[in-house]
Amino acid sequence: MVKKLEIKEENKGKRLDVFISENISDFTRSYIKNMIEKGNVLVNNGIVKSGYKLREGDKIEVNILPPEKLEAKAENVDFEIVYEDEDLLVINKPQGLVVHPCSSTKSGTLVNGLLAKVKDLSGINGVLRPGIIHRLDKNTSGLMLVAKNDFSHKVLSEQIKNKTCHRTYLALVDGHLKNSEGKIETFIDRNKKDRKKMAVSDSGKWAVTNYKVLKEYEKYSLVQFDLQTGRTHQIRVHSAFLGHPVVGDDVYGKKLNSLEGQLLHSYRISFVHPKKQKTLVFECNLPKYFEDFIKKTK
Repeated sequence: MVKKLEIKEENKGKRLDVFISENISDFTRSYIKNMIEKGNVLVNNGIVKSGYKLREGDKIEVNILPPEKLEAKAENVDFEIVYEDEDLLVINKPQGLVVHPCSSTKSGTLVNGLLAKVKDLSGINGVLRPGIIHRLDKNTSGLMLVAKNDFSHKVLSEQIKNKTCHRTYLALVDGHLKNSEGKIETFIDRNKKDRKKMAVSDSGKWAVTNYKVLKEYEKYSLVQFDLQTGRTHQIRVHSAFLGHPVVGDDVYGKKLNSLEGQLLHSYRISFVHPKKQKTLVFECNLPKYFEDFIKKTK
């Protein structure tokens, strides 16, 4: 199905992806950007970028493709469902679990497990990421939101974008920070030497992280991080930028043979329920391996 739109004077100057998200309510901004990048959105019969600034009289064609056949298969995957209702789930993702299938991991992901445990999941993010609103890195543990329908997915995605969904993390970092609390504000972009890594840069996406030192040990500090933005590897990159990488982070710090990955845990999440309009808050304790490592450092 092709939807045609024409730009009036009141919409000139808007970004293309913003305008489409305002006029086609079925999709999130990230999904629309993906549509634009794949050439499914034309402006004046040509392909443009998602940040294209609209001009009066521009003619837009949006090729809305039918849903793809489901490719991810249901599998028995171990994770905890902390909360569930007819609209959403809050899950506790264990360290080592990949969120969705990708080129390097075809099965055994959180999505495979969700398909086995949950009857309905939103389809906004496609067949390989049903229900997934936001992600956690493979070796980051803790709370995640999952949508069971497209309405909830869109509302919760907007809360994350507008910073009304609050996510708090706990991390053990190397050394002792100069300040007991503060705010880190930088651009984060792809590392120019290694595209698999992110880095603080002069350009890219603006990233803001608040931090507070909760406790100091001989070699490490337990730090609370609150995200104001949700960039790829944001806490890990910002911790390394401060000179105090997350313990066990073999990408931005150093690998420890006694750990499977970084000591970073999504500890608390709060949001407004998309239909009930009530604020929900969930917390989950540090995993045992995290607590055991702290005990050994005392």
